[in-house]
Amino acid sequence: MAKYTKKGVSMTKADKNPTGGLSEKGRRKYNAATGSNLKRPVTGKVKRGSKAAKRRKSFCARMGGMKGAMKDSKGRPTRKALALRKWKCR
Repeated sequence: MAKYTKKGVSMTKADKNPTGGLSEKGRRKYNAATGSNLKRPVTGKVKRGSKAAKRRKSFCARMGGMKGAMKDSKGRPTRKALALRKWKCR
């Protein structure tokens, strides 16, 4: 079972969502360990200018500007690409 660490929190495959981001279990685990308040991704339709729309725009700007490939050496999408797709970033 492959593990990776996010700010000192050991995350397993069960904690990651295969379509991108963390699963509900992973968010609860991370929040409990760090005192954070991670929320679900904004994936549905949102009103322009709403809190959710601003959150999506902020995430897309931050994550889209990160260095890193969109595909790995085998041509599969990276976790970055999956997250951007999940949040519906253009």
